[in-house]
Amino acid sequence: MPTWLIVLIVVVAVAVLGAVIWLVTQEMQRKRLQQRFGPEYDRTVAEKDSPRAAQRELAERERRHKELDIRPLSASARERYAREWAQVQEKFVDEPSAAVSEAEQLLNSLMAERGYPTEGYEQQVADLSVRHAKTLEHYRAAHTTQQKRDGASTEDLRDAMVRYRTVFEDLLTDGADDEQHHDHHDRRNGHDHNRHDDDRDRAERRESDRHEVDRHDADHTDSHQTERQASANPRTEWNGGR
Repeated sequence: MPTWLIVLIVVVAVAVLGAVIWLVTQEMQRKRLQQRFGPEYDRTVAEKDSPRAAQRELAERERRHKELDIRPLSASARERYAREWAQVQEKFVDEPSAAVSEAEQLLNSLMAERGYPTEGYEQQVADLSVRHAKTLEHYRAAHTTQQKRDGASTEDLRDAMVRYRTVFEDLLTDGADDEQHHDHHDRRNGHDHNRHDDDRDRAERRESDRHEVDRHDADHTDSHQTERQASANPRTEWNGGR
């Protein structure tokens, strides 16, 4: 067999192998991004000219996210935010529009304390999509209602509050497991032997706060039922979250 033919065969084989490796790599990247971003992957593909452009966009979001100093909340901060949310939720009964506005402001404060930049809505959405894609549509829908809150119906405002609460709880609890794992690692290495009791006390306080928020939801439902009976104008009950 001529030498040139052997060389040609080798070159073709290397090119085919390279093409196969590239295709496999691209497919693995697609599946990884699709699994991580969920519905946000399909949404980005629909917005871009091609799936490859969408994948580059999502990969860039991951790169930016790695540069952010995202940190979990302390137990005391989680308790504080839970109490502040309960206060905002109480306000909804008498001032639904103002409550929705305060809910977004509180959510922005929570994002900032977690380490997320809050300078612009679109960038917020992009940054949140990396770790909070599952609740991102709730954030988009609630923000849209909040932007037109003065002309929104009470039911639309209530829906926005429920959606904000879904995002709020996702951000509030994300990272808590990592903190508990770190505490467990410290205990196994002989650090802070009294932390077990402290963790248990904090967990009991968090559970107490959660029950308090749920109680406020029930009070809101009773209040709106009374309003409906007085006005004979049926409304959807507060559903406590989605």
